[in-house]
Amino acid sequence: MITDDDYLYYVDRALDGMSGIVAGLGDRLANTRPPFPGANSPYALLTHCLGVASYWGGHLVAGREVVRDRDAEFTCAGPVGPLLEEVASVRARLAEDLRAAEPGAPLRGTPPAAFLGPDRELTQGAALLHVYEELAQHHGQMEILRDAILAGDRP
Repeated sequence: MITDDDYLYYVDRALDGMSGIVAGLGDRLANTRPPFPGANSPYALLTHCLGVASYWGGHLVAGREVVRDRDAEFTCAGPVGPLLEEVASVRARLAEDLRAAEPGAPLRGTPPAAFLGPDRELTQGAALLHVYEELAQHHGQMEILRDAILAGDRP
């Protein structure tokens, strides 16, 4: 079975990649939505990923109270600096949540259907896999968003 350190290695790679993209784009471009129907800004997508990690790891695995407005994650905007600070905080909390997890145990709550998680009953281990799934897929999506934003920003 995968170790906590192995899990965090891959989670960190995804978070580092997304953080690097947002930092590289800067405040203006990180908050830009490319001209595709339903596209998100890199800033909003990273905010969403932090919400996923906090809710699924913090609430459903660790049992902490986590307040989350999933819809607002996709419409938010702001300066990059504080968002990158939040990445560091969420990363540290997720490492704590992981170390306290009981992989085969049931979740410590029931995710709302609107959160679009897996459509089956999950263990804490499966919830942690869902966190990684979200981070990995959105990292790839953000790479495409970055490329589209930069292509559209050329004079």
